[in-house]
Amino acid sequence: MTSTVTRSAPGLDADPGTVAIIGGGASGVLTARAIARDSAWRTVLISPESRPGRGVAYGAAEPWHLLNSRAAAMSADARDPEHLLRWCRARGRAAEPTDFLPRSVFGEYLADQFTHADRSRSAHHRATAIGVRAGTRGYLVTDDSGTETLAEHVVLALGNPPPCVPSGVSEAARRDVAFVADPWAPGALDAVPVDQPVLLLGTGLTAVDVALTLTRGSRRVPVEALSRRGLPPLAHPALPAAPVALDLPAGAALAPLVRRVRAAVEAGADWTAVVDHVRTRADHLWNTLDPAARERFLRHAQRYWEVHRHRMAPPAAARFASLRDQGLLRLRAGRLVSIEPHPDGGLTVVVEGAAPRRYGAVITCTGPGPLPCSAGPLLAGLLTDGLVRTGPHNLGIDTDENGQARPGLWVVGPLRRGRLWEATAVPEIRAQADRVAAALPHPALQPAR
Repeated sequence: MTSTVTRSAPGLDADPGTVAIIGGGASGVLTARAIARDSAWRTVLISPESRPGRGVAYGAAEPWHLLNSRAAAMSADARDPEHLLRWCRARGRAAEPTDFLPRSVFGEYLADQFTHADRSRSAHHRATAIGVRAGTRGYLVTDDSGTETLAEHVVLALGNPPPCVPSGVSEAARRDVAFVADPWAPGALDAVPVDQPVLLLGTGLTAVDVALTLTRGSRRVPVEALSRRGLPPLAHPALPAAPVALDLPAGAALAPLVRRVRAAVEAGADWTAVVDHVRTRADHLWNTLDPAARERFLRHAQRYWEVHRHRMAPPAAARFASLRDQGLLRLRAGRLVSIEPHPDGGLTVVVEGAAPRRYGAVITCTGPGPLPCSAGPLLAGLLTDGLVRTGPHNLGIDTDENGQARPGLWVVGPLRRGRLWEATAVPEIRAQADRVAAALPHPALQPAR
């Protein structure tokens, strides 16, 4: 089956019953899988990967990069929590619900889910989408292979937007080989020197992964990680704590919610269980806060939430702690002022209140950036053309409760942040995909052929 035809955009009519999904990571594959349950629809997934599913998060993962959630939460099918575990065991890999699997294994799992999809109703077009145009009834997606795909609906499943380059990085520094703007780009870390200090911008999970990679070999020169507060992610316990149920106050103000969470922990509840319970209600709580309260959360509490919510797997946390004990990894708290090329190579970094330091490389590990600065060419074009608009606090794309940005144009995954709060992990993305599949209207009638 193919739904790709070449036609001019003006007055185009969609190929009825076709959904074009842009993005080959977890968001794209989980969406294709959800829509494929309805025989009324055909999907064409547009992505450059040879095997959709691995994406950025899992395609560039090394064997020591582990999932940050337990296997029990990572099934592709919410109705079948054991699905991932059975898949692993069928391939000779021991797996238990409490395990933190290698990310590369999970990438293979997602790729396998797409590979074994019903090929009469799903297809993969290997290309990079570069534009989406609205027609009379439906959309035309153009890509870098020169193909134009007509679809009644389009789903943007683009994953996390890339980090924004900090304003203090000069244009000359941005062009310097010592500055790595995207640590997940193929070969991005290959040229990082092992005999010179390296600075990571950010101290979150991306920085943890990069630090673990840079210190796998013969490095004896410290890696430093800089953020405003210098806080690393906390660790998951070896076994999950018993769940708790709290009466969380939902309302316009942030303070009562913070007080309730603190009181629960002070009363003896395990903090990981408290955070996990808050996560289950995070979207509702986020949407009941007034805009000023959300802004206060983003300014003052977001980082504290992140270090408690986005935790390291125990093996990664143990190695992270060992690197710090050995002096091979150092955390810095401070505000970046500037980065400029050094006359003798590398980069000079100035942090507020500290003397300039020279580094052999600086790597951006700050996580997803706000829009529009983090928008790639495709998303930037959609914003410019008015087909989508930024959502609350510029964290993502604005949508309705089902993920629809405009009639026939949908968003699944991290780009829904702002309208939602929890939108980056597999359980939430899986639920988004299911909701889009359920909300699709009945396909338009097929024209006579």
